[in-house]
Amino acid sequence: MQNKTFWIATGIALALWAGWLLATPPGLLGKADAIAYAVCARDPAHSPFLGSRQMPLCFRCTGMHLGALLTLAWLAWRAPRRGGWPTKPVLAVLALFTGAFVVDGGNAALHDLLHTPALYPPANPLRLATGLGMGMVIGVVVYTAGQQMLWQRWHEAPTLTGRGLAALLAAVGIGAALVLSGQPLVLFPIALLTTADVVFLLTLVYTLLIISVRQRTNFATTWRDLLPHLAVGHVFALLQIITLDALRFALTHTWGAFPPPH
Repeated sequence: MQNKTFWIATGIALALWAGWLLATPPGLLGKADAIAYAVCARDPAHSPFLGSRQMPLCFRCTGMHLGALLTLAWLAWRAPRRGGWPTKPVLAVLALFTGAFVVDGGNAALHDLLHTPALYPPANPLRLATGLGMGMVIGVVVYTAGQQMLWQRWHEAPTLTGRGLAALLAAVGIGAALVLSGQPLVLFPIALLTTADVVFLLTLVYTLLIISVRQRTNFATTWRDLLPHLAVGHVFALLQIITLDALRFALTHTWGAFPPPH
């Protein structure tokens, strides 16, 4: 049954990918634009540029997905099968990151959409910084919840300690500097990695939701046990991207910013 589920879900995913590839803009960055189109406003004024070409994700979304990707990679390397929530000082820092994201996003939204006086001038480096912080929060939550839900045997040690947070912050700081460098040779792989993380993160979240709904927690002993659930989660991730792409394109008839500039 597990193998049958995996192959059926894989076949559906391949069919969805084929249709999506035919319907979206050409080129590698064109496909990245179409993935970003499902989750990001893509306002040119709020986005980094590859030379004269807009990056797929805006500064805030680039930060979120770069931060989440770096965090998940770090935890997979340094905290395998650990499922304990981070220590209290680390949780306090992550709470500050969440608050900063909400405040900066709300401040920018009120200024940009409602044209109300801002608490402070919105700025792209702040969008990037708060996005990176929120990405770290998302990465920690998804990783920790995943360890607790997926594995029959997982360690109760914290996934992230103060020392680990310091090292992760250094890596995230380097990522921020690379994004702000404006160098196309650096931004090109970042553009591809961050948009790939959109699909990857959605797949993980849907996988955890499916496992929770099916009440199949703590069933896995190896990664092979997870493949059918990941395949189904990937199908749901693709369905979300395709649906949002179709709705947005039907409203705007463009792969650019939403709402379209006047």
